Amino acid sequence: MSESHAGLRRMVARDRAQPFRTASPLELLFDLVFVVAVSQAADNLHELVSEGHVAQGALSYLMVFFAIWWAWMNFTWFASAFDTDDWAYRIMTIAQMGGVLVLAAGVHDAMTTYDFTLVTWGYVIMRLAMVGQWLRAAISDPDSRRTALFFAVGITIVQVLWVARLYLLDATWQLVTFFVLMIAEVVVPVIAERQGRTAWHPHHIADRYGCFTLIVLGESVLASATAIFQARGQGAHVLALAGLAAAGLVIAAGMWWLYFEREQGARLAEIDSGFGFGYAHYVIFATAGAVSAGIGAGVDVATGHTALSASMASFVLTVPVAAFMLAMWFVMLRPHVSRVTSVIVIGLAVLVFFSALVPPASLAATAVFLALAVVAVEWDARRHP
Repeated sequence: MSESHAGLRRMVARDRAQPFRTASPLELLFDLVFVVAVSQAADNLHELVSEGHVAQGALSYLMVFFAIWWAWMNFTWFASAFDTDDWAYRIMTIAQMGGVLVLAAGVHDAMTTYDFTLVTWGYVIMRLAMVGQWLRAAISDPDSRRTALFFAVGITIVQVLWVARLYLLDATWQLVTFFVLMIAEVVVPVIAERQGRTAWHPHHIADRYGCFTLIVLGESVLASATAIFQARGQGAHVLALAGLAAAGLVIAAGMWWLYFEREQGARLAEIDSGFGFGYAHYVIFATAGAVSAGIGAGVDVATGHTALSASMASFVLTVPVAAFMLAMWFVMLRPHVSRVTSVIVIGLAVLVFFSALVPPASLAATAVFLALAVVAVEWDARRHP
């Protein structure tokens, strides 16, 4: 890759067959900034559901998480194809990190009052920095120019609409148009990639998605640790909290085990499988991030600090865990496991969901059913390597 006198490199498509391609130090730093945004979303979800605002918490969490996930995903796929790692690329990536922090600062207002002003501006900062990256790719790489320009123009148009929505529409129409613009955002890459596929690296993409999975699962580990911290000095609740912590750790470990059971890079070589894998991960990431709120709700019930009933608090946990298991089966396990194992995993996910009907045992049952799903998948892997 040639370097100019200004220390810039030509932003040309990278080699899709490059061996041992993994996340760069800059990409890992980029991910760390998203820890803040994910943590804010999960914490506010926990607060809302513990106060009894379950529907509001779920809806606002899914809306905020879309902004987090979509900005992260767009940078990830671009970096897989065009990462030059020169000073201009680093500065534009750091500018996106600044947008993430602005977004994170607005998460509370967005989720409690549906005031998306800060979230929108943080999101737009990230996306316009991404436009700059695409324009640079269009200038540097003639083979990718048409695709890069479609990305740049499409993203810019949608960002103008996001800002206009804030200042021209009332609260009801802002809510409605949020979902319209969500659709517009996800359509832009579909149209742009049809002009000529970008050179993402399949194994690098799989590695990057694994990194983000660890971020969202980390929220569940933190929730389990919080249960242990709160158990100190609470003699009346110490056994219940210790049990919650242990079950939460098993749940987080089980989700990790299922996710990393099979290597996924080889299946991302084609554009259709890439889109399916990338877009479906919204469900995987969002549900994994929401599990921490379920564990937190369990802690609140055990200590008497919530307006939720024990059964409803159990559903706050079992719904995201069951949804994670079903999404994992559909996106990542289904192509690799036998029909019998598929039936077992789906059946166990259903049992996880309905275990909320027996709240005293729901957390432990969720941990057991998830562990059994891991055993089934491991058994299948050994029988059909």
